[in-house]
Amino acid sequence: MSVGTERVEWPGAGSDVLLERATRLLEAGGRRHLLGIAGAPASGKSTLAAELVAELGGSHPGRVALLGMDAFHLAQVILDRRGQAEIKGAPVTFDAVGYLRLLERITGTDETVYAPVFDRGIEDSIAHAVEITPQTSLIITEGNYLLLDDEPWRQVRRALDEAWFIELDEAVRQQRLLQRHLSFGHEPGEARERTYGSDQRNAELINAKLLTPDVWIKHVS
Repeated sequence: MSVGTERVEWPGAGSDVLLERATRLLEAGGRRHLLGIAGAPASGKSTLAAELVAELGGSHPGRVALLGMDAFHLAQVILDRRGQAEIKGAPVTFDAVGYLRLLERITGTDETVYAPVFDRGIEDSIAHAVEITPQTSLIITEGNYLLLDDEPWRQVRRALDEAWFIELDEAVRQQRLLQRHLSFGHEPGEARERTYGSDQRNAELINAKLLTPDVWIKHVS
């Protein structure tokens, strides 16, 4: 982490810092701006992104949108055909180039752009579910690999105007991830295997190959 990285705690005093930084991007003018939030599974990325969108959407109606990297999961039928179902969530199970090209398209035009959303209930994506209108000036995107030091993810990092990394105590993060899997109907054994198996390997990869974030967020549970 470079000396230029700002460290904050969230929730708490750091919340105002994060909101101020996001607001500056939203009000910067010119082309649309991209704010990315990265972190290991269940670290709090989605929660923070949703809170920012709700806060900014209240003060700047119609000018902020939420885009999840998870919407670029390869479909289950493709993972099954490739024999990659057991590693779903690993970098190779995403259409990273498709995600990158969408980010580039969003900032390269002021026309309406439609984007997919990931539905955890069906563990698959729904096309054209996010509408980014000409009035949208800030897109907040979140996902595991936005700061992964590997191609083509490095290009994703370069496409972002700001990238934040969120860290949560490991034991707390694992417990939250386990509960998430259980809440979506996975059997206890399968939920534990996912949490401490493939998901844990992905978390370790994220931490081991991390590009420098603009903000390092300590998630205080």
